[in-house]
Amino acid sequence: MLRVHFTGLDLARLRLAGDPDVLWETVLSLHRLRDKQGESIYGDWRSETRARLNGETRLLAPLVPSRGYFPDFLTPPEGLDGLESGIAALRATPAERVHEELSRLSTVRTLPAWIRSLGEGDARAFGKLIGALHTYHEAAIAPYWAHIQARIEADRAVRGRALLDGGADALLSSLPPTMRWRAPVLEADYPVDRDLYLNGRGLLLVPSFFCRRTPVALQNPDLTPVLVYPARHMSEPSSCVQTPPRSLGKLVGHTRSAVLGSIGGGCTTSELARRVGVSAASASQHAGVLREAGLVLTLRHGSAVLHTLTPLGAALLRGGHRPPQSSRGRTPLTERSTQATQATL
Repeated sequence: MLRVHFTGLDLARLRLAGDPDVLWETVLSLHRLRDKQGESIYGDWRSETRARLNGETRLLAPLVPSRGYFPDFLTPPEGLDGLESGIAALRATPAERVHEELSRLSTVRTLPAWIRSLGEGDARAFGKLIGALHTYHEAAIAPYWAHIQARIEADRAVRGRALLDGGADALLSSLPPTMRWRAPVLEADYPVDRDLYLNGRGLLLVPSFFCRRTPVALQNPDLTPVLVYPARHMSEPSSCVQTPPRSLGKLVGHTRSAVLGSIGGGCTTSELARRVGVSAASASQHAGVLREAGLVLTLRHGSAVLHTLTPLGAALLRGGHRPPQSSRGRTPLTERSTQATQATL
């Protein structure tokens, strides 16, 4: 189990990444490529990606084992700014740190000579690593980036709505079931037993398309704390489809009421059409009317379109009632931190 220990200052400095992190997605996708879980979510992606690859997985596999530790230098914070920024930061990692992290990895597996050379600052070895990452990214990540962004936006909408409804306490309580907020500690299912003390540095929450089941944290406790967690996938069982109150159907019409209830944590127009049982054109029209009324937000990433509820839409769906507070209640610590936390998101 992982236990993340918060102080009042940490709650005030709690942040949610605004975009997917390209290097975290690249590294974690290597795990999904080699396991057989989540077939309904990753099955087509696996088969399409494998057909495009040409040995990159074999090169990167020793650095990113199927289970357990992989070096922190592979996922610098600049990955949130795009691939080139992330790669440049990776390349600039001090040789001493690279050597230390590779030494940790070498205790559990034998590393190829070219990977060991990374710790010596070998420019050719870094060129080989960067080339493999670029080629792998082009095959496994780039063709799906718009879809990944849409899923991250949907998850961010859910977390942001929780923050507006109940502050930092509600945001942390809204995370996936493998993560449990017991103020002032966030507990998470984890491969090893570990305590992470934030000590006023705050925490960056990074939703990830390719993270599955359990979150991932940086191993080095001295680095800026990051917790990567699995973003919600629409094909997973969830309460994303809600039953609207009868009075809502009388107010906006039964079809439009069903559309509002089916949007839930976020969905595309085609997903919405399937849930409601109408044509894509009809679903788009109803979503447009609800958007003009301020009940729905439509996000666009290239050809991908994602509909999410606004706080007003969520409140209307609940019948105008605020969600019940957690059984643990809001602590005075959380109440003091709410306004500062909102300012960071």
